[in-house]
Amino acid sequence: MKGTRVRIAALAEKEWTQIRRDWQSLVLALVAPSFLVLLFGYALSMDVSDIRFVLLDQDRSFMSRQFMDKFSHTEYFTFQKEVSSCADIDREFDKGSIRAAFIIPHGFESKIMKGEASPLQVLIDGTDSTTANVASGYIAAVSSEFSLQCTSDKLSRAGVRTSGRGIRLEPRIWYNESMKSRNYIIPGLIALILAIICALIASLTISRENERGTLEMLLSTPVRPHELVIGKMLPYLLIGLFDIILSILLSFILFDLPLRGSFTELILISMLFLTGMTEMGILISTVTRAQVISVQISMMLTYLPTFILSGFMFPVANMPFIVQGITFLIPAKYLITVIKGIALKGTGAAMLSAQIIFLSVFTAVIFAAAVCKLSQLYPYRRKRHD
Repeated sequence: MKGTRVRIAALAEKEWTQIRRDWQSLVLALVAPSFLVLLFGYALSMDVSDIRFVLLDQDRSFMSRQFMDKFSHTEYFTFQKEVSSCADIDREFDKGSIRAAFIIPHGFESKIMKGEASPLQVLIDGTDSTTANVASGYIAAVSSEFSLQCTSDKLSRAGVRTSGRGIRLEPRIWYNESMKSRNYIIPGLIALILAIICALIASLTISRENERGTLEMLLSTPVRPHELVIGKMLPYLLIGLFDIILSILLSFILFDLPLRGSFTELILISMLFLTGMTEMGILISTVTRAQVISVQISMMLTYLPTFILSGFMFPVANMPFIVQGITFLIPAKYLITVIKGIALKGTGAAMLSAQIIFLSVFTAVIFAAAVCKLSQLYPYRRKRHD
């Protein structure tokens, strides 16, 4: 047992020396995750505001002006100017200066006063589908509120008294009260960046030894396969621990991501994820034994699956049934659930047992696969020596 600890410590020290000599990789491992969290945290946002619009008011009545005031005095819409024709609207859309246009037809006020439905045309720029959908929802909500107000005013003028005992909706948003999209994006962003960085830098371990010609010498020593994997992995886990702590702290301090659960539990479960991703990088390095190919495969196995299939950007529930089954094999999906559960909901580790079990199984399977693959290299190297 003592000999095992000595050999693992020697391998970890050797790997750390190589990391320090390759300062570019060290800077990438230490600085890149925090930098990317800051960059994309500020850049990525699904919140829609400042929907610039123009108005073509053909009715020019008191009620048409009152209706448009509803939009001009909200934080979501910004009135640009009033135009005189549909051609002016086309020009504004072509220039990209507006995202919406309102066309109020003749007889708008008179029809509403008669209790008739008055048409109102709204043109929305659909090149950005997310913005278009959100803008449509805002417009529908404001229009509905205006219609109810008009109906109530008309009944009051007619002498009809309303009891006001209708349905009164009182929505309460839990876990993300301000509805900030960053609280949804940041957990996925952290998982995506850590998955890429950990697998990427670890994928150079064995392939670097092979290209430098030191792998054969290393395999001729008394070091066992599992000791080699653990020794190579330890320095990268320390780097990963630094990255995860700094990334989470930056998210809490700069992006106001709440922390309602245990910070310690969040770090420990994240380390379980980092261990599995680092082992996957070592496994890739063992299989390919060429640094360029190792980098390409690690990017392919981490970036696209995490971005598309983890629920980071696209809801898993909207995917086809077969694809939903594949998402259960994506480790980042479980880390995203853990970060959201602990940070936003204050969920304890006991309620996240399914995610912890999967990450543990994933880590054990990848470790066994890496050890098995390294074991196949030992007799090959010894045969060459004989």
